[in-house]
Amino acid sequence: MADIRAFRGFRYDLGRSGPLSELVAPPYDVVDAALQQALYDRSPYNAIRVELSKEEPGDTATKNRYTRASEVLSGWINDHALQQDSMRCLYVIEQEFTVESTTYKRRGFIARVRLEPFGTGRIFPHEETMSGPKEDRLKLCRATGMNLSPIFGLYPDSDNGIFERLESHLKQRLPLEARDHLGVISRLWTVTEEHMVGSIISSMAEKPVFIADGHHRYETGLRYLEEARAAGQVPNDETASNFIMMMLVSMADRGLIILPTHRLVSGFPGLTAEKLQSALAPHFVCERVASGREAWDTIELDGSQSLLAFHTKADGVWQTARFVSPTLMADLAKEHSEEWHDLGVSVLHVAVLNQLLPAATGGTANCKFVHLLGEVEAAIASGGCDLAALVPPATMDHVEQIAGNLEKMPPKSTYFYPKLLTGLVFNSLKSN
Repeated sequence: MADIRAFRGFRYDLGRSGPLSELVAPPYDVVDAALQQALYDRSPYNAIRVELSKEEPGDTATKNRYTRASEVLSGWINDHALQQDSMRCLYVIEQEFTVESTTYKRRGFIARVRLEPFGTGRIFPHEETMSGPKEDRLKLCRATGMNLSPIFGLYPDSDNGIFERLESHLKQRLPLEARDHLGVISRLWTVTEEHMVGSIISSMAEKPVFIADGHHRYETGLRYLEEARAAGQVPNDETASNFIMMMLVSMADRGLIILPTHRLVSGFPGLTAEKLQSALAPHFVCERVASGREAWDTIELDGSQSLLAFHTKADGVWQTARFVSPTLMADLAKEHSEEWHDLGVSVLHVAVLNQLLPAATGGTANCKFVHLLGEVEAAIASGGCDLAALVPPATMDHVEQIAGNLEKMPPKSTYFYPKLLTGLVFNSLKSN
């Protein structure tokens, strides 16, 4: 069973550090240099200074952005700008945001969750990870002894009954509130009442948890725990490093939105719509459309995973491409299940970008990733890619089926928007 606990988080003392909106930051993997600087300028207490500290000339193995993050964090604690809560809490989070003119609210709660190796218990990944980000996060974890941002976990609860208990409790108090650079409003409540906390934890005990975002940080947590055990720093199962901070959201939450992750592909100069059709035949049936908007509307209306769309820079043509050869995926990815084969993003990478296009052109795909049609159209207008590929979004059913099979989707298969902010609460790996 999933072992979920309330905990004594570290939070900003807003009287010392300033408004919460000036202190929060997105997680490291969506912060570019310009946003990093803007967040640095916003406040000397902004969480970016620990989440993604700047590199500086002359950095060494013993003096670098990780050691600076540790020094900054220690300074905030020593100055009482960051203080540990006196009582164990569940931290309830509501995010209010807008996508394509529709406003949503996504709600869940942050707790400590006992770490367990994948495939041994009730926590399931759904995406592949890469070594670089894991090494980066491990160095930061070693230096700070903190979980700075929460893993994003999902649990099945068809009637959303677990959170409904919290909802009635929240009406009694006002939340803290922060607005981020994208206009997303995050609200925070603490729940300390033992009866409520116990009720939520006991209701979660038999629930599986599927990791939506934060796979690299979860695997980093496992590595950190292994190192701590080897160093004799884990005397018992209640030691803080046995756990990781996680935001838990019901799969039935009405604000749970999965955006598609479209590909901007370079490495195929001179590729035209005709050459693309020839490369894809006979495995795809292609049809020209007037615009990216028509292509995306067609994909959404179709509702399946078999329909992709492509724009070729060389001639400016949009076309849809329906995959009609499921046996090709079975041949190219024998180690995976039928559910994995059916994913649009699997078809795109395994069949198109790794097999058919390289075989026809001699090129090698290099991808950048965006989530909105407007971002794709902007990249096309700037000449930023040889090929743009629109991909249907995966669904919660896909995540549950594939993760439940102990498989992982290809990287960048899902984008749960919006990201969870860093700076609402921190979790110590040293103290309970």
